[in-house]
Amino acid sequence: MATAVSCSWLTLPSQMRNLSLTSSSISVSNSTSLSFSKSLSHPLLSQGNCLPLSTVQRRASVVCEAAPKKKVDSAVKRTRQAEDRRIYNKARKSEIKTRTKKVLEALEVLKKKQDAASEEILPIEKLIGEAYSTIDKAVRSGTLHRNTAANRKARLARRKKAVEIHHGWYTPVPEAVA
Repeated sequence: MATAVSCSWLTLPSQMRNLSLTSSSISVSNSTSLSFSKSLSHPLLSQGNCLPLSTVQRRASVVCEAAPKKKVDSAVKRTRQAEDRRIYNKARKSEIKTRTKKVLEALEVLKKKQDAASEEILPIEKLIGEAYSTIDKAVRSGTLHRNTAANRKARLARRKKAVEIHHGWYTPVPEAVA
């Protein structure tokens, strides 16, 4: 990997004329030293611009590693179980998303419909029931947290109520002031 070496004139002592890099991991190409001249313009360096002075190359190093240890049988079993659970949970979550999307799309279509009847919400209520059932099964199997499930179910109920209010099929009761 080649990089450019740069330095500001302000950070160098005035006695310094030559700089040579010596290190076990860095070598200067063509074994030349880096030199700085006083003819460099001071405003150019004070603006923060860096000037490439020479190219530095890294030596290739060999890293030896010991052979990896064989995994313990319990670790292999845990890995296998985790992968099985991941696939199972992924399928459950996908089913929840699909059912939720179907309910939300049906509610949007019903909301946009001008001459909708109140009976048209019944098939959507059936879809909502299926979505609730799927969400509850995911909670029982440990795929979803119960609070997450409650939030998702509440979101569906709010959307349904918003459609009913929009069409005038439901009128919210004003809350009594205590």
